Amino acid sequence: MTTLLPRIMRALDQFHADRPWDHNAHYHRWILRQLPRRYGSALDIGSGSGDLARLLASRSGAVHGIDVDPTITERAREFTDPAVPVTFTVGDALEEVPPGPYDVITCVATIHHVPFDDALIRFRQHLAPGGTLVVVGVYRPRSLSDHLIDAVAIPANLVVAWIRNKGRKAPRPASMTAPTRPATMTFADIVREARQALPGARLHRRLFWRYTLLWHQHQEAGLTA
Repeated sequence: MTTLLPRIMRALDQFHADRPWDHNAHYHRWILRQLPRRYGSALDIGSGSGDLARLLASRSGAVHGIDVDPTITERAREFTDPAVPVTFTVGDALEEVPPGPYDVITCVATIHHVPFDDALIRFRQHLAPGGTLVVVGVYRPRSLSDHLIDAVAIPANLVVAWIRNKGRKAPRPASMTAPTRPATMTFADIVREARQALPGARLHRRLFWRYTLLWHQHQEAGLTA
């Protein structure tokens, strides 16, 4: 058993290396379902290769994407039709965001790269009255619930990887080439700090090692998880 487990883990790693799929993009359609059919302006923090920003532009008059990585930002520009109302810039997610305000702010797999509380406060400042903030993030598993969800995610991950790649080996998507960093905050830590910064936010653990945070600027109710 002591030698079997490492072999299984190496096999799983190789399977995913051969058949990669973007766990963050999996939640893009979910994000759209949380937003109005039309809104004036949107800001995508950590826009990467621009996939989400381009989706936001299907409902918005203007979308601004910002990412600290100049290489992936240049790829986002290359992938975007000039007719699509999206602008991509290189900059710090907290210090160099155009002030807005924005009707929609999204942040996917980026907030763990910056101080969490500072980020939420800054996003709140940039959000227009009645606007919507959507965060998809990663957390460090610690509780029994965390590990149970992780256990369910493993076979689900295999199935989705097989279906999306039609069972064949595939190149790594451009959206998965940006620098990554492991999460340091637990879900309990995230809920506690979100409660202080964004009263009324809704947070949930999700499959594929993610959590979601949804907040509307006008909300005043208590936070639930």
